[in-house]
Amino acid sequence: MTTAPSRHVASPLAANARSGPAVNPRIRLYKRRIAISHPDPQAGERLLAEALGAADRDALHGMLRQLVKASAIGQKPDEANLAFMISTIRSIAPKDSIEAMLVSQMVSVHVAAMRCACRLACTDDLAQQESVARALTRLSRTFAAQMEALNRHRGNGERPITVQNLSVQDGGSAIMGNVTQHAHLIVGEPGTATEAGQIPSQAGEREQTLANRGFP
Repeated sequence: MTTAPSRHVASPLAANARSGPAVNPRIRLYKRRIAISHPDPQAGERLLAEALGAADRDALHGMLRQLVKASAIGQKPDEANLAFMISTIRSIAPKDSIEAMLVSQMVSVHVAAMRCACRLACTDDLAQQESVARALTRLSRTFAAQMEALNRHRGNGERPITVQNLSVQDGGSAIMGNVTQHAHLIVGEPGTATEAGQIPSQAGEREQTLANRGFP
């Protein structure tokens, strides 16, 4: 089985009726093709599609071709590098096509960042160190942004806010324990608490102070 099928219409991956061996499929790289190595070819293709979050065969083989190119070391695809990338994607478990593409980018950026880290450790030239360090910093920031984007996507775009410590004055009340709310639920209009009588306004405080001092 190669990554260049002769069909033009994407087809879903059918589940194998037989209980095939529970073996993770491996990718074998040849000169002009790549192959999915598994005792049961159908089960291997299905397991690999589940690992990468691919919706059909076209998506699966397209992602495999992209990962093979991203795994290259010295312009040559590397099987061990590719196996690491696929294993990492499997552990993150993308749930849809958006996550599949984003996670593939994340592992590719990580691989590139580690290459930069290796070059930085192996060079004594100051100019090269500065250049590689800048590239490593950009890749690290990109990875962090991708991870945040994945978390936002899985949380439907909402950022939860957790309040752990509260300071309550006399006469106030508080909820004991952690309180987590989404940002759009806890942001109110300015002055809302004052108008509701929960927090005294500054003008009211000044009037009370003057009354205590005997001023009308």
